Amino acid sequence: MKLCARVPKNSGETVRRYLLSLNALDSGFSIGRDEQYLYIPIIRQLTDEELAIGGAKLTECETEPVQKKASLEDILGFQPSYETIGSIAIIDALDMNAKQIAEALLTLKHVKTVLGAATPVTGEYRTRELVVLAGELNTETIYIENGCRYKLDLSQVYFSPRLSTERMRVAAQVKDREKVFDMFAGVGPFSILIAKRSPDSHVIASDKNPVAIKYLKENARLNRLSNVEVLEGDAHEVAKTVENADRILMNLPHSAHEFLGSALRSLRDRGTIHFYAIAPDDDPFSATIGMLRAAALENGFDIQVANTHIVRSYSPHRYNTCIDFSAWRL
Repeated sequence: MKLCARVPKNSGETVRRYLLSLNALDSGFSIGRDEQYLYIPIIRQLTDEELAIGGAKLTECETEPVQKKASLEDILGFQPSYETIGSIAIIDALDMNAKQIAEALLTLKHVKTVLGAATPVTGEYRTRELVVLAGELNTETIYIENGCRYKLDLSQVYFSPRLSTERMRVAAQVKDREKVFDMFAGVGPFSILIAKRSPDSHVIASDKNPVAIKYLKENARLNRLSNVEVLEGDAHEVAKTVENADRILMNLPHSAHEFLGSALRSLRDRGTIHFYAIAPDDDPFSATIGMLRAAALENGFDIQVANTHIVRSYSPHRYNTCIDFSAWRL
């Protein structure tokens, strides 16, 4: 028998990634399953705090050692940098070994296409230029995260699989019957998860990118949701139509500050905002909190910070951060 974390199937991937980040995942054994649960092998006991993520429970289960196949490192002689979204892998198109890496990635059973990112994320719609390096000539895929399905075209919309844990963190805070306004929703990874976990909520999801809006509507259908209202347009203009939101998501790290006034005016007399920013690693929160307080007062609000959170490393000496705060009218 093997020590395992038992988790509901719809939380399996989130918990697996979390256990991996804790260096607690035992990748030498296969994940077991039954009708309701996944049984993820682990190498040590977990604390109550660690178990709280995803509703995990410690148990013992029967599992088999993984039959090891040739790894990418075995094939290439080094470990390549890449990310996968559904059936598509993405690497740096300018890497001197890009072609060899692309061919090696096709040996992974779930990878059908390898794309090379020829530019960083840029522009109003936060997209990047992608070129097909190997496999099928395709940039559209379906990605499964936290039990939700997302269809998207990686060449036309912004999407990051690295925010999976962050999306679950926020979704877990939403209470029954909340009105949630996702100002920069993209294809809906926050909105869809919230709507699915909280079926009595009313989620308003907006984006300026018409292609993202097309996929957002399709993803609401894919996940059989009737509590997602999709609005296309500039967030300033959309916010004028939204009133009495209990919770607002502002996941536009480079320029969310430009929309604070609009967000506050869409809020109830008291509500919660999740504000994302890019900040220096030597003091990731002070300047942003000061800016939030000043903007709130300018719009007739006061705020109280509930949580400061480093989401991920963004670049050398800079973090992607989130500040959760409550705001109320003065």
